[in-house]
Amino acid sequence: MAQNKLITMDEFTIQETRKFPQATGELSSLLRDIGLAGKIVNKQVLKAGLVDILGKHGATNIQGEEQMKLDVYANETLINILKNSSDCAGIASEENDDHVCYEDTFSANSKYVVLFDPLDGSSNIDVNAPIGTIFSIYRRVSELGKTCTKEDFLQPGNRLMAAGYIIYGSSTMMVYATKISVNGFTLEPSIGEFCLSHPNIRIPENGKIYSINQGNTVKYTEGMKSYLNYCMESNKEEGRPYSHRYIGSMVADMHRTLIKGGIFMYPADKSSARGKLRLQYECNPMAFIVEAAGGKATYGNGNILDIVPTELHQRTPIFIGSKNMVNKALEFVAEKEMVG
Repeated sequence: MAQNKLITMDEFTIQETRKFPQATGELSSLLRDIGLAGKIVNKQVLKAGLVDILGKHGATNIQGEEQMKLDVYANETLINILKNSSDCAGIASEENDDHVCYEDTFSANSKYVVLFDPLDGSSNIDVNAPIGTIFSIYRRVSELGKTCTKEDFLQPGNRLMAAGYIIYGSSTMMVYATKISVNGFTLEPSIGEFCLSHPNIRIPENGKIYSINQGNTVKYTEGMKSYLNYCMESNKEEGRPYSHRYIGSMVADMHRTLIKGGIFMYPADKSSARGKLRLQYECNPMAFIVEAAGGKATYGNGNILDIVPTELHQRTPIFIGSKNMVNKALEFVAEKEMVG
């Protein structure tokens, strides 16, 4: 990309679509709609301390977690924008009990459904730490011309058409992956457009950073504890010690991992035998992005993307990031200790 030439996300997606004569442009349109939702949410994030949008909403979501006001705002924004899109048949949100079908004629003939975590890391809102939106797009399996069904949302990650996230931090950035490549776009405030800033992202095969909630160590398996000890040991010949970084927002931790290399882990433990993070809203989209960038994602016994979900809010353990670091972690964490 020429240094003096800004390429907007709209321009980029149009250029990419032209490479495929059979493409209808619906997927590109959905990505632009999600980008628009991100701009609207970002506007509220930037002034959250000045308006009555910080703090708790007073309700809980399907996981029993207390919702923040900005959680609810982001969720409603995405639902409404995608409802008004002519390219989305329905949505499923981490904040909602069930999927939502759009029943107008345009939606019934749309090929895609969208799943999202509207505001990942929302517990960080009150302390001004990075938060984000995670999304994934599937081609529906139900009959076109009719209302979408739950089966459209219960597809394994290896059937994803696209996935991405928007991170609201020191700058606002949208990263999305297709089966071809991963690209990052930074919001240029002066023109209100996401512009290509990180073309063809590739995650390093090795890294120096491990990311995990180390406060839960007492609940981890012996294999997991051994790996954490390995990460903290000093051995210059093998490139240790590693540095520990954990923000508590998967978007923030994974963005750093994708750009700089490293490993992010949320394993099963004594209190969460099947893991804590949601397969469809967090793990599958992030696994799709990382693998498209040359990394690796596993739940311990196999590829995250191969799991066939049985429920919308299913959880899973996850080890994800630089390929060599993930493989090293699996050497310590015996397969018999993992729950798939």
